[in-house]
Amino acid sequence: MGSQDSGDLYVRVCLEALLAEPDIIPAATDVKLGLFKLFHIVCNRNLETSDPSALVDLSVEARLRALPASERQILLLTSLEGFSVADAATILDIPVAEAEALLIDAWSTVNQQIATSILIIEDEPVIALDISSLVADLGHTVVGIAASQTEAVAIFKKTQPGLVLADIDLGAGGSGITAVTEILRMSTVPVIFVTAYPERLLTGERPEPTYLVTKPFESDTLKVTISQALSLTSAGHAKRIAV
Repeated sequence: MGSQDSGDLYVRVCLEALLAEPDIIPAATDVKLGLFKLFHIVCNRNLETSDPSALVDLSVEARLRALPASERQILLLTSLEGFSVADAATILDIPVAEAEALLIDAWSTVNQQIATSILIIEDEPVIALDISSLVADLGHTVVGIAASQTEAVAIFKKTQPGLVLADIDLGAGGSGITAVTEILRMSTVPVIFVTAYPERLLTGERPEPTYLVTKPFESDTLKVTISQALSLTSAGHAKRIAV
């Protein structure tokens, strides 16, 4: 959804709908599948507002705006959430053949996405090289690889990248969260954290806007997250992205 606040709001509204109508997810249904289907049913209703801040006092029916394009939904469901194409088709309420076609179109869009410059904040050389190779295959340019928070901030000041990928634990090099927080004081940049310690990001305050990929990660998961971040950034006044 592009931010923690809006994402939290949409989830809360779906849970309110479930509390009001417990039978909306049949007892025999897989809970995860049922929750995602509920989320998409509610989110895809036609609403008059697209401003999340205006949703707080509205009814359940009117609290959610439409989700991103179907192609992006199918990518997120299959690559990030691990659903099969058949389960994703059930969630989106479309035929499996249509879901398969959407997935092909979605990957085509990812591969054709406008390239940007990327800063990688990662203290493990092998992982940094893997990430660098992956983003290069997508057509992006790596402007620097930082192994410490000090180095990360210095490279960002010099290169002003359009996308940053940051680990959280940089060992002796400090904290990726600290580095990103300082970077965001200079520029509004969406961030993708790639980390083995997601719990450090999911508790308390965190830099916004951010995305999260958990290590060890599949290459498709990181590709889709980069695409999601770039797409939402492009739609939101061309903000830069930090990976």
